[in-house]
Amino acid sequence: MFFRSLTAIAIASTCVLSLSNCARTAQASELSTESCIEKCHQKVTHALRQLSDSTGECDYSMAPRNIAPGDSIWHQRPVTAEEWCSGFWPGVLWLDYEASGDEEVARHADRYTRSIGEIVKAPVFDHDLGFLVLYSYGNGYRLTKNPEYREIMLNAADSLATLFNPKAGTICSWPRNEKMLGGHNTIMDNMINLELLFWAAKNGGDRRLYDIAVSHADTTMRYNFRPDGTSYHVAVYDKNTGNFIKACTHQGYADNSMWARGQAWAIYGYTMVYRETHDKKYLDFAQKVTDVYLKNLPADKIPYWDFNDPTIPECSRDASAACVVASALLELENYVDEANASIYDTAAKEMLTELSSERYWSASSPAFLLHSTGHRPAASEIDYSIVYADYYYYEALNRLKNNQSEI
Repeated sequence: MFFRSLTAIAIASTCVLSLSNCARTAQASELSTESCIEKCHQKVTHALRQLSDSTGECDYSMAPRNIAPGDSIWHQRPVTAEEWCSGFWPGVLWLDYEASGDEEVARHADRYTRSIGEIVKAPVFDHDLGFLVLYSYGNGYRLTKNPEYREIMLNAADSLATLFNPKAGTICSWPRNEKMLGGHNTIMDNMINLELLFWAAKNGGDRRLYDIAVSHADTTMRYNFRPDGTSYHVAVYDKNTGNFIKACTHQGYADNSMWARGQAWAIYGYTMVYRETHDKKYLDFAQKVTDVYLKNLPADKIPYWDFNDPTIPECSRDASAACVVASALLELENYVDEANASIYDTAAKEMLTELSSERYWSASSPAFLLHSTGHRPAASEIDYSIVYADYYYYEALNRLKNNQSEI
């Protein structure tokens, strides 16, 4: 994610016209990375004005989550352990501070980040503690080296590790859903949270955190994938014996379908695991899960929410999955041979060009992007702007900038 790849691989009505110009530029396939980053900065500062009171302060106990089609302001949710997206908004702010150097944005990023600190003090709720802390405190520590952030992250890693079941070999994603799913469950999303454990093991935490992350990656590789590299969303294990019970879906179309964002988590996750371990089996696997995703994409490189939805092309797209993959590819290309690096680099730029076009770029709201799908089986956040899409889009742009490349 950010700890290695961004450093070593390394908007109100007055803004609408310039944002539209960015979209038209994207259509011409001559998109400037710097221009798009500047447009993101304009949107961030516009959103902060919308969210601030007369004194310039925001309600930091609430975090932007989504914008419904046609709306023009972020819908916010309370910052709690149950709200897994709370860390993405401070993450967006930290990425914007990195790109712009705007100290006022950094001040807000710090305040939103600190609002998550109380969650770490409580017993861990589920695997999403990694999402909550990595993007807020993680980016904050990477950019400021604030020792308070470091301590929070180390404590969060220890808390996350309490969900590890050594018999199953994985972290339980949803303890509250063990009865519903039939046992100790591990979802593909959980791959992203392993980075917190890897980071902690290198920064003063217990070495066992590294071992837990490796065990989880290995077990997930074995049970959450089909032979062709497509992923199951959920793997379920007997809580007491650790025996594998079944693989299924919770957010995808069907148990045997390839849910787009699930596959995106796999691509991003195993790329990160390779970076942290230098074990070639993870690099080979990252390429395998990437190649099957790229092979099945529509021509414009933005996936439908599930690759096997029988209503394609009438069903919704998922820009968030495209953003996750684009960012991952801009890291993965640095680890592979020249031929594959060229394939991944081209694919990432095609994704970002389409995402930055008027078809996906949101010219009339404070969000960057349109057309993400949250949880389609639950009829939740379908064709919305969603904060994690914006996070990974900005991360991808920053990675491209640090690669000294243009879309």
